[in-house]
Amino acid sequence: MKTMNYKIIDKETYYRKGVFRHFSEDCKCSTSMTARIDVTALAEYSRRTATKFYLNFLYILSKVMNSRDDYRMGYLWRTNELICYDVVNPTQYVFHEDTETCSPVYTKYDENYETFYTDALRDLEEAKKTREYGLDMENHPNWFDASYISWLSYDSLNIELPDGYLFFPPIINWGRYREENGRLVMPVSVRLNHAIADGYLVANVFRLLQKEIETFVGK
Repeated sequence: MKTMNYKIIDKETYYRKGVFRHFSEDCKCSTSMTARIDVTALAEYSRRTATKFYLNFLYILSKVMNSRDDYRMGYLWRTNELICYDVVNPTQYVFHEDTETCSPVYTKYDENYETFYTDALRDLEEAKKTREYGLDMENHPNWFDASYISWLSYDSLNIELPDGYLFFPPIINWGRYREENGRLVMPVSVRLNHAIADGYLVANVFRLLQKEIETFVGK
């Protein structure tokens, strides 16, 4: 396993010290939210440039997840250490029509859009050759879940994890976009562990996604 770069967070000076203690000891739980974001401009950009909307959004999402420490947190249970990774990468998924199963696809985040797009597309094509589930979380601790639910434009989604399990990587899902009042809106669900995130930090993901879309299409 490749050594991951991270910094250890001093829990005594951590800016969320009290909240972290409560939700890592007294009330271990997650917080999640589903909201719709406007992807009209991103869909148009994808059509105009003949690029895949899915991969463009995956890049924007990965950029948002790497934009602040709160979304790159980790927990080393063997040493009871709170850490922050230098970078987090998306675990995307490929769906196999013949078996109706998915395979996880590990793609490294690169801030350079062209590099990320090329790598993510290559990783997807390679994963289409297998039918194995192949999840390997032990060797991918700084990967977050990025899953596209392509069959539905849903209104709500909830991810349940075992009580007491301090799982800090973000879990992000999104569905098909649909037209509303002349705009294309897409449901996105964000799940974070409550020990390292609250409603503000979850809601902030949606705000950052909208901001990064505007920046991306204007580049």
